[in-house]
Amino acid sequence: MISIYKIKPAFQKLLFPVLRFLHQLGITANQITWASILLSIGIGICFWYTQQFHWLLLTLPLGLFTRMALNALDGMMARTYNQQSKQGELLNELGDVISDVFIYFPLLKLEPQSAYLTVIFIGLSIINEFTGLLGKVVINERRYDGPMGKSDRAFVVGLYGLLTFFNVNLSPFFNWIMGTILLLLLISTTIRLTQILKKL
Repeated sequence: MISIYKIKPAFQKLLFPVLRFLHQLGITANQITWASILLSIGIGICFWYTQQFHWLLLTLPLGLFTRMALNALDGMMARTYNQQSKQGELLNELGDVISDVFIYFPLLKLEPQSAYLTVIFIGLSIINEFTGLLGKVVINERRYDGPMGKSDRAFVVGLYGLLTFFNVNLSPFFNWIMGTILLLLLISTTIRLTQILKKL
């Protein structure tokens, strides 16, 4: 299935100079994970106030791109410099869910006509990540299958912020957009479950 996650190896290669620089500064994988969580909370807060401060919409594409970079860097740091730990894995998985909730929650305020769909979106996003984590528990293989995995959701919401910043009114189409996202989330979760069951 098509997913932004498939370009992760190329993205990680571009980040290696940053990785080495952070390691030289003594920054650890867990510190990068904490930075990602705090950044996500900040993005969510900025997103909430975009109706009062239009320019804050730019925090979505810029902030979510930075978050994707941090999410790649923490894993790279852990693997490359032998910093892998159960505590780090727990922080990473829990942090992703907390971050998603903070970032997506403001859609309830900005697109009130689609409140029910937004709640389902947040719920299915959590279930999607939980299903991926089940692969780690059951077959010792974390599943990231798309479409509409973590990176894909970040791309879509970042694009929403960018288009809205340039005064593209997506509200009349938001139910259709969200409906498509929900369908893709269901497909992604089904694929993850299927791949886990195949390897049992």
